[in-house]
Amino acid sequence: MSYPTHPYRGALFMVCSTGSYIVSDTFMKLATIGLPPYEVLSLRGISATICGMFLLTFLGQWFLARRISDRWVSIRNLIELAAVLCYIVALANMPIANVVALTQITPLIVLIGAALFFKERLSGMSIALIILGFVGALMVAQPTKQGLSLFALLALGNAIFGAIRDLAGRRVSAQIPGILVAFGASALVLIGAFVMHLLFEQTVAPSMSHVLLLTASGLFLFAGHYLLFTAYRLGPTAIVAPYYYFFTFWALVAGAIVFGTLPNLTAIAGIVLVIVSGVAIVVLDRFRIRPASAA
Repeated sequence: MSYPTHPYRGALFMVCSTGSYIVSDTFMKLATIGLPPYEVLSLRGISATICGMFLLTFLGQWFLARRISDRWVSIRNLIELAAVLCYIVALANMPIANVVALTQITPLIVLIGAALFFKERLSGMSIALIILGFVGALMVAQPTKQGLSLFALLALGNAIFGAIRDLAGRRVSAQIPGILVAFGASALVLIGAFVMHLLFEQTVAPSMSHVLLLTASGLFLFAGHYLLFTAYRLGPTAIVAPYYYFFTFWALVAGAIVFGTLPNLTAIAGIVLVIVSGVAIVVLDRFRIRPASAA
């Protein structure tokens, strides 16, 4: 399956991807009240995997199932597993603001990796705007010194693994559908989380509310996997990656609506910086492409 590339489509998919992940994490955070974290991941993984199986059946793409074992698909999804395992432990032991702040370096690492390994051009102005967006994310998250612990390192590990995952995803053949990659990621995370649950946790019987929350969480998780993977196929990394900062924006929306927390003035200023930096990169790229096209 081939995808027509367009920078704005890729950016839109990235925005929707971050929103889907936040909805999934919101449901998951609600479900962690009364359930251990790896059991929560396992139950969410069951929902996401079933969702993938249904979509593959509906689209008639099971004949491509063997491509899940493709080298780059396997590498990408193994890295996804490592990122998720780091994230859930950090989230269970740190304030969510600290975790979000550290995960915001993912786009910066992706851009640097794309410049090094894929020879994508990255101007000094683009780098400055990405850093501006990162500063805005820090203003929103407002991490404290208490967050600089082993769990903070795990959150940092999630960001690094996330960047490597996205770079590895660029190597996946265009003939492999994004839904198949998302299904492989969901199934692998389910297996990994279940093994960790058996090794380190005691099973707690989930209530009906837990089941409903994690079913919904799994559906949005699968959507996030698919949208994130497809985003980098639809647009240049330099334009798509900065929109990962919308993760912070959606987190604030979820906090206000679900948990009743409102951002302070510093956080609002940070949101503005995040959005302005992303839009500025798109405008800058348009001006850079127009002269080249005219020439």
